[in-house]
Amino acid sequence: MSEAPRHVSELAERRAKARAERDYASADALRAEIESAGWVVHDTADGFALSERPAYEVWPSVRSIPVSAMTEDEPAGHLPPPAVRTTGTGRDTEGGSSRTATGSRPDVGAGAATPEHDGDPALRGRSDGATARQGAEERPAEDLGFAGGPPAKVPDDDLLHAQRLWDGSIAANRLDDAGVAMTRRRTEVAEVTVSVGLVVDGWPDDLRTCVESIIEHTTARVLLLDLGNVDGAGDAAQELAERHPGRITVWHVAEQPHWRGGTAEWGACRTKLLYLDEADVHVLMETSTVFTGDAITPLVDALKSGAVAAGWKGVEPSADGHDWHEAGPGPVRALLGYLMAVRRSAALTAFPDGARYYRNADLEFSLALPGELVVPDELLPVVQGTHRAYHEVDPGYRDRESRRTYDRVLRLLRTT
Repeated sequence: MSEAPRHVSELAERRAKARAERDYASADALRAEIESAGWVVHDTADGFALSERPAYEVWPSVRSIPVSAMTEDEPAGHLPPPAVRTTGTGRDTEGGSSRTATGSRPDVGAGAATPEHDGDPALRGRSDGATARQGAEERPAEDLGFAGGPPAKVPDDDLLHAQRLWDGSIAANRLDDAGVAMTRRRTEVAEVTVSVGLVVDGWPDDLRTCVESIIEHTTARVLLLDLGNVDGAGDAAQELAERHPGRITVWHVAEQPHWRGGTAEWGACRTKLLYLDEADVHVLMETSTVFTGDAITPLVDALKSGAVAAGWKGVEPSADGHDWHEAGPGPVRALLGYLMAVRRSAALTAFPDGARYYRNADLEFSLALPGELVVPDELLPVVQGTHRAYHEVDPGYRDRESRRTYDRVLRLLRTT
């Protein structure tokens, strides 16, 4: 990256002074002057940074992105009313300690996970076949005709031929039934509009892999919010949007993510994505999560059945609220944010926009949602890579912000 000319640096210094004096009108005018000179100014914890202006539009901040009046209203949509949240699955946690804690939770990305699910406590101990099947049910040996040994008498050729024809017709009918059921299922879900929201704050290769898997296996729209083009991730987001017009929308902002010393906080970014969305269902997803099949249809099915949110991984709290253990399928107390679908109308009033960092914000969000949260019965076709937003941030920052959010989680546990 080339160094900014002296007159551009002077403009940025004058703008920083204007911001310090709360003269935001002058600061905006100076920002526009900097951009007209071919540069973009990024606010950081230490002051500012300058980068050459890209070919695409860059908004000054997350807050400055305009939201249409339509998306500010609750969508009518095609979903039935949500079911009332029930008890009996660990939801009657009382008290909770007032001591500060980050909360122990079975995060998928807590280890150096690989696409083969290494480090995933949900899949640890499964057979290789169960891990590789990606949602397809394995048939027991009895169904395949191998249990109990060979028949007592070998049938003659005519009987054998007839048996094969009969078996073949049954198999064909089963396949036809499965195809009709899947077609009907997709048609029913197609009535519900779905968007996947992704915060883009670095790791462009992960972004490409994640987004291409959504495009390949689903019909959902993809909404990308690029924070400061970290490591070229914003450029990658723009390339994806141009490659898939009509499927992907991207907004670029000059703000850097909070975890890198910038001013763009995770909760505010996620809230903005909710307001920019126009769909019935908003899917929260991390760029470390990758689809190997249609993982969205089962989640939408759960919402159509009355859930307010459905996700890939569910958790339940311990009695004191400081530990969470994996839970599901079925109703759960909270969902992890690697992949979860929520009724957008409910999310608008529940999202924790005060969270600066992602960790534990999914728990806070889950506890605030007004309805039942579920994990589908079927194994979703999803793999999880290393969650870089956990592993590749400063540990001190990670623990401090996780603790800050978890204090709010404990308060919610005491009151819900």
